[in-house]
Amino acid sequence: MQRLFRRVAISMIAGGMLFAAVTPATAITGGTEDTANKYKNVGMVVFYLPDARYRCTGTLISARVFLTAGHCTYQNVGKAIVTFDPVISRTAEEAERDVPRAADDSGPADAQSSTGFTSSDIKKPKYQGDQKWFLATARTHPGYSDFTDINNWNDTGVFILETAPNLPTSPIAPANYLDRFAKTFNKTEFLTIGYGTEVRQEGTNMKPAPERQPIVRRYTTEIGQKLTAQVFQTNGNDNDPRAGGGTCFGDSGGPIMNGGYVVGDTSYGYTDNCRYLDGYQRIDIPVVRNWILDCVADLVCPTKQ
Repeated sequence: MQRLFRRVAISMIAGGMLFAAVTPATAITGGTEDTANKYKNVGMVVFYLPDARYRCTGTLISARVFLTAGHCTYQNVGKAIVTFDPVISRTAEEAERDVPRAADDSGPADAQSSTGFTSSDIKKPKYQGDQKWFLATARTHPGYSDFTDINNWNDTGVFILETAPNLPTSPIAPANYLDRFAKTFNKTEFLTIGYGTEVRQEGTNMKPAPERQPIVRRYTTEIGQKLTAQVFQTNGNDNDPRAGGGTCFGDSGGPIMNGGYVVGDTSYGYTDNCRYLDGYQRIDIPVVRNWILDCVADLVCPTKQ
């Protein structure tokens, strides 16, 4: 069974409950910390669902359109906040200090809001390295199946930023771009980027497991494994000699790229330790790509919400 672990509760940043075994959202295993801010238009979004505060990854594809996964935008409470800083926190204390909460979120034990974020919840950076946050509104692909129909997955969404961050943007792939690799997919290399949890041995853990800190932007390479009409999979094991690793909890919605194009968004995985196969929503297929282009064109797009 696919484990939908790409979205992760913000409690993975600030303490509290760990993620459920089957939850949409995941972090780069292996790979490289992007402390040099190489991929400066890949950001982290923090948002509320009715049960908790969560985080995902996404990509700026136009001045104000932040591309992510549909399960990161579906049924959001109010507005979200996005940052493009490469380092969010290295300790739980830093996360609790720096990651904003909605005004009606009373603390780690609750991590809930009935209003979501407002402009009053965002403070100006107080020191070098403090994050800059942008208020954003979620839009979900109207065909998103909430993981019930593999033939109509459509796990894509966007956040419309209220102000432009004045950063570079990444182009989405031409229509049906991935079809050209159908015969060589298991030899094709992809780039993945995200803010997911780090998988490592910690304390008394005998096996590598997702850890709460640090929360930083990472990138790695993966080799294709399977291509379908809706989604594709890659080999996400950091011991694969052909590439560098894979995605994990918190990388949800982050970009997977080839040839300079965003070809998919991080959607699902198969294991709790993020060492097997990674699944991505194709954004080059017309049913998804055309919706994204509509969003970019006028910042108004049909939505499932």
